[in-house]
Amino acid sequence: MDLINNGSFDQNLGLVGFYGENTSIKVSGAFSPIFYDTEILVDKGLFLDTSIGVLNNGNLISGDVITPRNHTSVFPNFIDDAFYVGENDVSMVDGYAAMTNKDVFTFPVGDDERLRSLRINSNGVNPFVKCAYFYENPNTTSINGKNYQTNNKASKFISVSEKEFWHLEGHIPSFITLTWDEWSNVGAFAENVTDIKVVGWHSEQKTWVNLGNTNVEGGIAYGSVTSELFIPNDYEIITLGGNDDKLEDFSTIELDNYFLTPNGDGQNDLLVLDGIEKSPSNSIQIFNRYGVMVYSKENYQNEFNGESNRSLVIDKGSRLDSGIYFYIITLNDLKQKHQGYLYIISNQ
Repeated sequence: MDLINNGSFDQNLGLVGFYGENTSIKVSGAFSPIFYDTEILVDKGLFLDTSIGVLNNGNLISGDVITPRNHTSVFPNFIDDAFYVGENDVSMVDGYAAMTNKDVFTFPVGDDERLRSLRINSNGVNPFVKCAYFYENPNTTSINGKNYQTNNKASKFISVSEKEFWHLEGHIPSFITLTWDEWSNVGAFAENVTDIKVVGWHSEQKTWVNLGNTNVEGGIAYGSVTSELFIPNDYEIITLGGNDDKLEDFSTIELDNYFLTPNGDGQNDLLVLDGIEKSPSNSIQIFNRYGVMVYSKENYQNEFNGESNRSLVIDKGSRLDSGIYFYIITLNDLKQKHQGYLYIISNQ
């Protein structure tokens, strides 16, 4: 049956379940109910006309929690220590989801039977954050008729997905992890998985900005990418990006191999690439022998000292093991890609 909540419902310590075979259920009323444990098994979806809160466990068994995207004040809110289980392509939040008093959380959001989770890892506890996924072209959105032109970019060397985007609100500096699937068509804007990055529409600059790439996992069909640190509220929407098509025409040149002994003696402590000053606009990626990226940097200025900056690979700031590494540097100003080997002898 539908739940019409016109009174206080926030002191329960048991389970509230929503069950409907071949039907839908609606939650409405003047007040937002807060559940301790709740589970959802509603084939045609649980529709929210008012928000609901979860204090402990939300069990997503089957059927979506559906919220109106044009009323962003309606959402399931996971409060304090609350968590959820069971999210998948047919059991997720289709619309806005929120969390309260957390520093790390994965929003189980999606659209059209596609779970498109977004994970936030913040520098502090967020009093409140909400998120929704849109399977829409940013150029023509349903968000109050707003358009975010993908050809309006802060850098001519980045590209922007025209398939999808996320709307995220929060004011604590955070790392964001976005996912993609085969419908995201990342091959249209990224030749290699390591080219994929997070991009955002800056609310003041009114342009797409590169929010970085600190970790990439998966392949062209499925995977995830983690941004650099940024404040979500500075950006109206965020999505996946890559390298502009112009980079595919860059010539590839074999650069010298380098020898690094980062022991502080002033000799070979840093990776100094010849001619880097001729292209201030550049990007470097360093991989270990297994093909795992251990270091990346936009606008590299010869500062690599043998430490990884990829916190999801090894501890960020840790010395890399002695061995052979492979590097690629893209020199945007010279329209060149250089690649070579790097030999590191570490004194850990």
